[in-house]
This record gives sequence, structure tokens and C-alpha cells, in this order.
Amino acid sequence: MTKDRLAAFSDGVIAVIITIMVLELKAPHDAGFDALRQELPGFLSYVLSFVYVAIYWNNHHHFLHLVERVDGIVLWANLHLLFWLSLIPFATSWLGEHHLEAIPAVLYGAVLFLAAIAWQLLQMAIIRVHGRESAFGHALGMDIKGKVSPVLYLVGIGLAFLDARLAEAMYVLVALIWLVPDRRVEREAQQS
Repeated sequence: MTKDRLAAFSDGVIAVIITIMVLELKAPHDAGFDALRQELPGFLSYVLSFVYVAIYWNNHHHFLHLVERVDGIVLWANLHLLFWLSLIPFATSWLGEHHLEAIPAVLYGAVLFLAAIAWQLLQMAIIRVHGRESAFGHALGMDIKGKVSPVLYLVGIGLAFLDARLAEAMYVLVALIWLVPDRRVEREAQQS
């Protein structure tokens, strides 16, 4: 089976996720800056979630350049990832409405943690098809960011019970780590 249908379906689902998130943003009822300031937590949670979805899409897109074929396990692993990503709009909305409360911050972190685990499972499924010595395997390398991120999400979840702002700061930190460009895939694609 080729990767094209997987890529097209994933792109469509991710586009819907972003659309749902932006539709959840509410315009202020009043026209003043005070009303706009009250909507700031919802907007900031949207920005963070948009960055996360963009990171997943970008990495998914890059990795698929190194994938030659997929099998049923890869398809299910991809759907598993898309499931957790599809919960980001819900978690984003709740976090935006209750940004200083522990449980919404915990749920947000849990969704990010489970998406990160699903990402790792997808990578493992692709390695199973192509082998550790494939272009994909070489590009993946030790995947330090992929191994550290779930740990940081768990730290963030724990911090949420102390102060939700600490949890949110941890989630921002992980996003910033992933925003740093990773040239492994591009190098490997050029060599393939």
C-alpha cells in the first residue's frame, strides 16, 4: 500500500482540527479593549494548540517523504495519532475558558501526552515496515525530543495541581523545543 492516501487523509483531518479550533474562538460582546482582554486566555490557548497541530503536521509531512509504503498497522497507528489530535480542540476550549484551574490544564496535558505516545507508536510502526537501517530509521535517530516530550508533559500535568500556569508554561516549553528546526529528515531525504 502506498503512503499517498494516508497523507491525504491525515492532511484533511488536521485541516478540520484547525478549523474547529478557530470556530471555537469567541468574539467579545463589547467593542472595547477590556472585552478583548477577557478573551485573551482563549486566544492564547488557541495559539498554543495551533502551534502543536502545526508541529505534528509538519513532522508528519516531512517523515512521509522517507516512507515508501505503509501497512495496516501503520494505518491504525496513524488513526490513533489523529484520534488524540482530534481532542485538541476540546481540550483547548476548556483550557481557554478555565486557564487558571488544574483539571483543564491536566486534561490538556494528558491529550498532548497521549498524542506524543501515539506519535512514537506511529514511528515504531513505520520502522517495523522499513527497518531501523532505512532512511526513515536513520532520520529518526535517537529521537531525543520525542523521548523527552512525554516526560515533560507528565511534569506539566503534575505541576497543574500546584499552579495551572506552571503546567501551561511547561506545555509552551515543549512546543518551543519542537519549533527548533530538525534537519535530520531533510538531510536523509536528500541522501535517499
